[in-house]
Amino acid sequence: MGDLYALDFDGVLCDSCGESSLSAVKAAKVRWPSLFNGVDSSTEEWIVDQMHIVRPVVETGYENVLLVRLLLEMANPSIRKSSVAEGLTVKGILDNWSKIKPIIMEEWDEKRDPLIDLFGKIRDEWMDNDLATWIGANRFYPGVPDALKFASSTVYIVTTKQSRFADALLQGLAGVTIPQERIYGLGTGPKVEVLKQLQKMPEHQGLSLHFVEDRLATLKNVIKEPELDNWNLYLAGDWGYNTQKEREEAASIPRIHILQLSDFSKKLK
Repeated sequence: MGDLYALDFDGVLCDSCGESSLSAVKAAKVRWPSLFNGVDSSTEEWIVDQMHIVRPVVETGYENVLLVRLLLEMANPSIRKSSVAEGLTVKGILDNWSKIKPIIMEEWDEKRDPLIDLFGKIRDEWMDNDLATWIGANRFYPGVPDALKFASSTVYIVTTKQSRFADALLQGLAGVTIPQERIYGLGTGPKVEVLKQLQKMPEHQGLSLHFVEDRLATLKNVIKEPELDNWNLYLAGDWGYNTQKEREEAASIPRIHILQLSDFSKKLK
């Protein structure tokens, strides 16, 4: 008997908000050069600051690029092209992103896959040109690198981040090597499907199953699947990208354990 931990990456292992926000600004400038023409550094800094607040709504990285443009339109009425930007607040984004996102994608005539490709390309170029700065814009949460290095449990990464970026950060910043076949990144299917695959593997029979995530919506998706009833579910409580309101809701759901960062590190060991 032993334990299997499926771990989300961004918001559970790594605080990547600084890097993802800066990459999103770079990508937005490439995608919509005319809108960002003449945007001064103080406006850019304001956008990056706001990105740290709205980060809990991001499920997949490309959404950061949409948020950067939306924040710019909120700050600058003269370039506004979306019906939702006027009068919108950061709290409004936190409360209504799932409704806002399809509206702005339609109004801006954007598609998911080209934005994913662009966001990945911008990150690749940054890594190729200045790997140290790219890595330095990320940080692992305190105690996490050692917890991963000395884990006695079987550990998998289950993330919507592209695998190559998760791998680069694990090795370059945390000094941890996790075998490629244990990193399920963007393109490997929804997290619920990955968890189903993991629990069916012959080598995992008899293990206790644990899934640690910082997005409440993802944990609620797991609860909807009777096939995944054997997973112990944890929400990153005092770290990660979620809101007080989400933590309060999670506390009312019997299946979900609210986990503190100090306890998380102890659990893996």
